[in-house]
Amino acid sequence: MTGSHPRRLLGSFIRAHREHLPVPTKAMGRRRTPGWRREELADAAGVSVTWLTWLEQGRDVKASVAALTRLAEALQLMPAERASLFDLAGKRDPAGAVEPRTELLPELLNLPSLFKGPAYLIDRNWTARTWNNEATQLFIGWLDTASTERNLLKFVFLNPDAQRLIIDWSERVRRLVAEFRADYSRRPQDSNMQALIDELLAKSQEFSHYWREQAVLNREGGERCFNHPLQGELIYLQTTLIVALQPDCKLVCLIPLKEK
Repeated sequence: MTGSHPRRLLGSFIRAHREHLPVPTKAMGRRRTPGWRREELADAAGVSVTWLTWLEQGRDVKASVAALTRLAEALQLMPAERASLFDLAGKRDPAGAVEPRTELLPELLNLPSLFKGPAYLIDRNWTARTWNNEATQLFIGWLDTASTERNLLKFVFLNPDAQRLIIDWSERVRRLVAEFRADYSRRPQDSNMQALIDELLAKSQEFSHYWREQAVLNREGGERCFNHPLQGELIYLQTTLIVALQPDCKLVCLIPLKEK
């Protein structure tokens, strides 16, 4: 087993953070190693010394979510460190399911205006929160001033303008549903997201069909073709960026390409 194996990485991670802990105030005698002893960490986390030893050695031992939670608390891990602990263990942190913030930071709202081509920012429910003038001109029926519905899925499935605007509409919406399911799988108890799904299931046979396929895809870029009512056929190269400060948000940018 190489040093880059997740079990090895997990063991090294735990040992390093154990050795970075301040020596307990009640510690007795001389200490050969910095930080806490395995016995002290095992006692604080409510696990056996043997189990902790094997875990640090990278052996094939099972680490439950409950044990990892106690271990993270005993190690006094910061949020990013705690996330790494669970990622290396291949487990989902129950504390990671905290309801994400809904308000957008001011610097995020300004992002689309920095791009020359169409650009927009969608939130965790795939509702556009901000966009630039180029996006307003391209997305007739969604981001133009005459429209009031800003949710991307509602636009593509419930607005007839979408089928006329998006040239390969059937293929594009199939992929959109699979990409949305990937987001849904990370927050299956999100009430707003579930309400959106229920509405689309009730109003769109196409969405219902694709949703029941259970396909899952990561959001990908590539060529996007539009049949604009005023400008004719337009071709763009789409790129989607995940916002580090608020990873539930996606910045979508379209770079104009030459006409076919």
